[in-house]
Amino acid sequence: MTTEAPNREDLSVDARQALDAWHADREAFVTSPLGNLALVQTVWSGPGDPEVPEEEARVGWPAHAALTRLSRTNIDSGETEHGYRIWLQDSPANEAFERIESYDYDPSWVLDATFEHVDDGRTIPFEHIRDAGASRALPVSGDLVFSRGDTTYRMSAFDTAGRLQLVFGDPTNGSETYGAGRFLYVDLPGDAADRVPGTVIPLRIDFNRAFVPPCGFSTGMNCPLPPRQNRFTEPVRAGEKRVVFRDGFTL
Repeated sequence: MTTEAPNREDLSVDARQALDAWHADREAFVTSPLGNLALVQTVWSGPGDPEVPEEEARVGWPAHAALTRLSRTNIDSGETEHGYRIWLQDSPANEAFERIESYDYDPSWVLDATFEHVDDGRTIPFEHIRDAGASRALPVSGDLVFSRGDTTYRMSAFDTAGRLQLVFGDPTNGSETYGAGRFLYVDLPGDAADRVPGTVIPLRIDFNRAFVPPCGFSTGMNCPLPPRQNRFTEPVRAGEKRVVFRDGFTL
């Protein structure tokens, strides 16, 4: 008995349905109790200073507010900075949220690519939206290489939670899409422990799953910005565009 391979039309239908489910999951996440829209405040202590006690951090916030902790390295001194975040599911942004505007599915933006592993210890400076032009070094162990038409791109995607995170910009930013660029997660097949410098891994990048970064939902987020090598020369009309709020609400 033989099984016929699904035709391209069937694959397109499956891809569209999968994308619809992904969009639904995205909206469920951003509106959740610890979703991007719920973040109402991020506070950082000075370099080397202790954490702010919880009772102090909660002053002025309702009892149902959630508090989480985080830390980072000070750009200038390298000392640890302790921070905390306040989350409200009934935040003004969440109450005004209408939808995430998105492009229709476009199969031409599902691209074959390679990940060229360079060095596990390599870092690349990324400017962040709320760091006044300063940059933070992020781990970029290799490069994503792919082509669109006659243009070949070599982009830096940093390593995070077993995946690659691509921060990219294109000519739609600020007119059709979120002004600071968009994010995309890329699954990296194989065991990371088996990769050595010089390894080339084939993979697929689906820009239909490009998304608005957390800073497009809350001013409490500090997102990396696309470096020069991560900017497309052509419009990327795939994935999420921007956040739509009701009644003239703005962040």
